[in-house]
Amino acid sequence: MLRAEAVAAAETVLLCVQYYAAAGAVVAGAFLLLGIARVSPEAGGSYLFRLLLAPGIIGLWPLVLWRWIALERKRGARGAAR
Repeated sequence: MLRAEAVAAAETVLLCVQYYAAAGAVVAGAFLLLGIARVSPEAGGSYLFRLLLAPGIIGLWPLVLWRWIALERKRGARGAAR
């Protein structure tokens, strides 16, 4: 009985990790295609550099998404003030 509960718990943890990685892959794809040139204009044409960033973005996607949104809001407020 305990073994079945442990397997179910492990499967639940694995499913959560898979969902986290899938969300990270979506954010990484969007950020590397659309956002990186806006956040760092120097990285505009460096496609191999983007591939190197992908694993880190997948792992840290909540932080990347939060910073990207904050920078876009700041950019929008700056543009509205003009």
